[in-house]
Amino acid sequence: MAAITSRYARAFADVVFERKLDANKAIADLESVVALVQSSPDLRKTWDNPSIRAVQKHGVLDALMPRLGVSREVRNFVAIIIDHRRVNELVRIVRQTAQELNDRLGFADAAITSARPLSDTEKRTLEQQVQRRTGKNVRARYDEDAALLGGAVVRVGSTIYDGSIQGQLKRLREQLAAS
Repeated sequence: MAAITSRYARAFADVVFERKLDANKAIADLESVVALVQSSPDLRKTWDNPSIRAVQKHGVLDALMPRLGVSREVRNFVAIIIDHRRVNELVRIVRQTAQELNDRLGFADAAITSARPLSDTEKRTLEQQVQRRTGKNVRARYDEDAALLGGAVVRVGSTIYDGSIQGQLKRLREQLAAS
């Protein structure tokens, strides 16, 4: 399935760049469609049902898109996903599309979890460190988890940088057990 989601993601990223669309707006539009589909099992079943004609599915799509305020390109992209019966892959396609656009724009999304709220200075410092490690501009999302005891855990894609006290204690425990 990764090849399929990548194919859709690359194709839509091509459209975003060819038409000079705002990549952030395009992703936000796609995410609003995902939220709608996830909140309505009936909609998902309708769009994925092979016995319902494409023109009827497009009618439902066209009725919903103005309410969401999405672009024509996003509407057309969703129509292609519906036509190819990939609605069940919509979440993965949108996630892969966001990654593709970030890669092309030189951005990395970082999920940063800390034991306590971070000051603006600490956030900037962490973002600069992640930027040096990845070589990309960083868009950070912050969460808190008191179980970390101190420090922070940074996730960029599938890479995890664990600078938490909890992580350090775990590594120390593993070293002691190994020796």
